[in-house]
Amino acid sequence: MEGKRAEIPTSAYLHIPFCRRRCYYCDFPVFVVGDRQQGENSRPIVEYVALLQEEINTTPSLGQPLTTVFFGGGTPSLLSVEQLDRILTVLDRRFGIAKDAEISIEMDPGTFERQQLAGYRAAGINRVSLGVQAFQDELLAASGRSHNSADILTALESIRQVGITNFSLDLISGLPHQTLAQWQHSLEAAVAIAPVHISSYDLIVEPKTPFARYYQPGVAPLPSDDLTAEMYRLASQILSDAGYQHYEVSNYALAGYECLHNQVYWENRPYYGFGMGAASYVGGKRFTRPRKTREYYAWVERLKANGGAIDCAETPASEVMLESLMLGLRLARGWNLATLSAQLDRETRDRIWTSLQPYARAGWLQVVSETGAPITLPSRTALPPSGWLRLTDPEGFLFSNTILASVFSALE
Repeated sequence: MEGKRAEIPTSAYLHIPFCRRRCYYCDFPVFVVGDRQQGENSRPIVEYVALLQEEINTTPSLGQPLTTVFFGGGTPSLLSVEQLDRILTVLDRRFGIAKDAEISIEMDPGTFERQQLAGYRAAGINRVSLGVQAFQDELLAASGRSHNSADILTALESIRQVGITNFSLDLISGLPHQTLAQWQHSLEAAVAIAPVHISSYDLIVEPKTPFARYYQPGVAPLPSDDLTAEMYRLASQILSDAGYQHYEVSNYALAGYECLHNQVYWENRPYYGFGMGAASYVGGKRFTRPRKTREYYAWVERLKANGGAIDCAETPASEVMLESLMLGLRLARGWNLATLSAQLDRETRDRIWTSLQPYARAGWLQVVSETGAPITLPSRTALPPSGWLRLTDPEGFLFSNTILASVFSALE
């Protein structure tokens, strides 16, 4: 763990908190600008981009170039080409961006045109994550999305016309009134489009969102828990049969197209964060910026006054270890048991294994050797010293929260 804590970040996340409207399930820090404001035509966006550049320029560089950059939101495609280019230029001057860096942007259908996307690509964008969510207009409307199915097709045509081949589609299951047949149609439509990556998320009803006021999880018109489980299994079946590797609980990719940036989070490696509500993990310290506009602006002013220094405590090694365990089990490859043996004492490993045995007997997790051969688990009294412990697909992934909660309790 100490080596990981000393690692220099080579990834940066930039939060662009502007949306045309707020989706009914969204609890991200966003600022609604309406349908007519975009780029330099929006004073809030202009002011925010200027402040974001100041934050980047004030943040100390630790000497390694960035190998991944991710524009998230919000709706980053509300930025003009010039605004995005300025942000990337400031990042490059401050930290350096490797020539082969993965530079991703989240985009919503209906918020960009081909010429704009071509400008993004010229500025350095080489990966697009398209927020499709569903292919049924009634489900999109019920979710508060600003686009429809026709906008999806137009967006995809633009992506292909400008020559971006590394693109991902986001889908959501468990939406209000969503049927298994509709979900199957969305999955099959996504496969027919043939992106190199697909993210398949189960709806989470977050507190203080419109959905939290309208609905109770598992109660109609939301699909039942049994139905959402069937939706998860169906996604695993259809996408795996189409050649996508289920490399993380909610993510599928063709070989070689896993999202490099998101793997930084799942492997609990350090990263820079910039913008309202963004999190950073730098120098063993984990911190999150304010989620509200006025507080974030004041935070940047304090950062400038302190010469880029952040006043926060170092994350305890035990917390880093726990986070690494929790995140690692979300990945298809799971835990490296040799690494686990080197980092944890025998008593801790035994507590973990005791908490996991019921799920091994249920077939929700397995241990494989370095060569990939299965190792019999239920009869073992301890985890083997080498190999990999991983969740099974789809059942282990489906019940990952239950399994992770047991591990967490065992380590408290």
